[in-house]
Amino acid sequence: MTHTEPALGESTLRRPELRSLWQTVHSRLSSGRPVTRVRLGPLDEAQREALADLLGLDRLPDPHPSVSLARLEEAVTELSGFSVRETVTELVGPLDDRATDRRRKEDERAELWAWLNGHATVRAQPALADWTASCRATGMVGGSPELTRNLLADALTVLAELPAQAEPLPVFAARVLRGDSHALDDGTRLSTLVLRALATLHDTAAPESAADRRALWTRAGIADDDLSSAVLVAGLRPAGDGPLARVARVCTEAGQAASLTLAQLRSPGEFTLASDPAPIVHSVENPSILALAVRRFGPDCPPLVCTSGWPNSAAIHVLRLLADQGALLRYHGDFDGEGIRIAAYLLDKTPARPWRMTAADYRAAVARTPHGPEPGRLTEAPWDPELTRAMAEHGTAVVEELVAGVLLADLIEAAG
Repeated sequence: MTHTEPALGESTLRRPELRSLWQTVHSRLSSGRPVTRVRLGPLDEAQREALADLLGLDRLPDPHPSVSLARLEEAVTELSGFSVRETVTELVGPLDDRATDRRRKEDERAELWAWLNGHATVRAQPALADWTASCRATGMVGGSPELTRNLLADALTVLAELPAQAEPLPVFAARVLRGDSHALDDGTRLSTLVLRALATLHDTAAPESAADRRALWTRAGIADDDLSSAVLVAGLRPAGDGPLARVARVCTEAGQAASLTLAQLRSPGEFTLASDPAPIVHSVENPSILALAVRRFGPDCPPLVCTSGWPNSAAIHVLRLLADQGALLRYHGDFDGEGIRIAAYLLDKTPARPWRMTAADYRAAVARTPHGPEPGRLTEAPWDPELTRAMAEHGTAVVEELVAGVLLADLIEAAG
């Protein structure tokens, strides 16, 4: 509505003494809630006289009067022919609807957190639930769900791409974050968010020093060089003339394990596996299991990969390389909190499937060794939610070495 100044009446409605009345009414009507009365004050004598004139009162109102909106509507309409809403819109400005705005913002926030909790990376690695909870506790970036979602989307993109392929941090950032080589620079909001997620995965405190931050990035495959990132394998007989194929064959034929560097894994050259039937490659968390298998089988050792704890760039690379060649990947690790997180991480990063890692397998193992250490922080196992419930019930970890006999029996069947 647009009015000229005379349209609202020059005698009463535009008096300076009524300005606080219109501002208060404007604020209350902008709340989006029903309004029947408006409390004013404290009013000075001039403001009380102006209000008495407007409402046609025979005495001055109290310094803190409660004004009926219906009475005010009647007075304003009689003076100007316009409603109270039209009047305050003209004199103060457009009305808001704060209740609707609040509901809309609450819906946007709820949608944001539902999206984060349901994201594929979070579902695949339930250990990140603590990280998502901390994100929610921290709140919105600048109060904006859109800005917050964009930041979280970038963090999840980074987490999905880890472990990195032995890249410096700026190179990795440029590759995965739209060419922005500075997106993960130390101290940026995104860098802090990703490092908090990595600390949660590894069950460590959030990094406080530059050295702590570098250590976490290194565990995630950042700034590794091609030679220091290596993976233990045994029993691989790939065809081809590349360094990887030749080293793997020579070691297998000698009944030895091989330590393959990321440089060898990335070297050009022929690399093929028998495709009929598709080979099964078992992977384990602990080098002692691989050592037992090599000792037991010698040159006849079935294909094995060892992650040596959290899989580094080389471990992920060789498993993906084997899967690309048609291998069926199976993984076993420790039955403790960290072992479950490592397994969830590896199953998310590669096509590997669990091997002897169900709740039934754990119960059978813990029945044989009921007095192990505590399992530590437990998070859900995406492949078998019952597993961590069973571990919590027994309160006992079962390290991989204690089920070595069962694993070797499976390998004997695979080799036979």
